[in-house]
Amino acid sequence: MKMRDDFAVLILTHGRPHNVKTLKMLKNANYNGRWYIVIDDEDASASEYHKLYGKNVIQFSKKEIAIDFDQGDNFNDMRAIFYARNACWGIAQRLSLKYFMQMDDDYEAIYWCFDEEKKYTETPIKDINSVLEKMIIFFSKTQLHSVAFAQNGDLMGGHNCNLMKAVKTKRKAMNTFLCDTSKPFEFIGRVNEDVNTYTASQRQGVTFMTLNSIKIRQTQTQKNKGGMTDLYRDSGTYVKSFYTVMYAPSCAKIGQMGYTNQRLHHRIDWDAAAPLILREVNG
Repeated sequence: MKMRDDFAVLILTHGRPHNVKTLKMLKNANYNGRWYIVIDDEDASASEYHKLYGKNVIQFSKKEIAIDFDQGDNFNDMRAIFYARNACWGIAQRLSLKYFMQMDDDYEAIYWCFDEEKKYTETPIKDINSVLEKMIIFFSKTQLHSVAFAQNGDLMGGHNCNLMKAVKTKRKAMNTFLCDTSKPFEFIGRVNEDVNTYTASQRQGVTFMTLNSIKIRQTQTQKNKGGMTDLYRDSGTYVKSFYTVMYAPSCAKIGQMGYTNQRLHHRIDWDAAAPLILREVNG
């Protein structure tokens, strides 16, 4: 099927003009819709992006975004995807888009996670157009502000993972943000911006959802040169996770993550992060 014209994939990238893996993933999944490479004006490899991708490259000013959005610090370090995420709203409006999906540049594959009997599996998706179309239809009928695919970290343990016991959703969104230009929201905090946003903003009525029926596989961050890798190596997960504690102290804390190679990471109390408020029913 032909992908609708009021939708586009916006691939957020920096310093990897020859390694935008997400483009190959989309091609393998037979995507035939609009797509754009989003880079910032501090990218030393900008000319190479323009050479390779031509008019599909859209460049924005980090300093202009920094004026309008809450970075959460005064470090003067602008190596972060935070700026690109917030720039997408203006970009989408200029492109006359109704819907868009933000994708990072390091996706290697996309899979169905359940078979016809709703048992855990990994089947490569070969018709991503129909998947995205159905997601948009679902999304348009809800009050959600964004819907996302699951990622590797959500499914640790495969079929033994609690999330994979049945087709279900999680009240979070990371990496693959499906957005509606009529329902904008602000990404907050220069580092850990996705977690900051889905914790702090949900307490204010901005709602997110991850579908566990589809997952993307990414390259491990610190093995993939460019992008956010240098920032994470410099600051570590301790500093990264504390941004979320700062924005949402009532539901976020720091804890250990992993079994053999443990590291500090954020822990979210979901009963406090995403309160369940029932609408009053008259009669």
